[in-house]
Amino acid sequence: MFRLSDTVMVATVANQWVDTQEGDHPKVIAKARNILTQVHYCTLATCSPEGIPWASPVFFAYDSDWHLYWSSATASQHSQNLYDNQGRCAIAIYASNRAEGQGQGLYLAGTAGELDPAAIPEIMTLLFQRADNWPQRTPTDYLGDSPRRIYHFRPNAVWVTGERLAIGPQLIDTKVQLDLALLQGHAP
Repeated sequence: MFRLSDTVMVATVANQWVDTQEGDHPKVIAKARNILTQVHYCTLATCSPEGIPWASPVFFAYDSDWHLYWSSATASQHSQNLYDNQGRCAIAIYASNRAEGQGQGLYLAGTAGELDPAAIPEIMTLLFQRADNWPQRTPTDYLGDSPRRIYHFRPNAVWVTGERLAIGPQLIDTKVQLDLALLQGHAP
């Protein structure tokens, strides 16, 4: 791991171990971009209106504004939760093959819903470019009576794994909140 600076870390128990000062640091942004580009699956976390949580792994693509896209069945639990809960959701992107203590991840909070039909051809291209073996589909496969849709996630906050801090005999995992405005509009 790299050390962000020689100054006192700002992640504390009072702020739930979140560093809000290093979110524009080039090394932190590079780490976040690397995770986004190298990992092909994310965990989509949704919740029913009754408060029942649900987590789903989904293959995703992304654009230069850090919006994420995936294809899912409209009847799936996570899709139903999006419809029933104003699209509120969270996403974690991480490599699951890392050893304990070596994990690096992105955490995103925001909203998701069905993609605007006019954008389907463009986003299909993003998904197909990222996939190794994507089935032959056309935009009509995501419209009308089709059981599938392409979903569009818009982040309102993004964090990346920060330094582990030693507090007595314990190591505490921290996060760095990224400057979303700085990230958007720049291809990862």
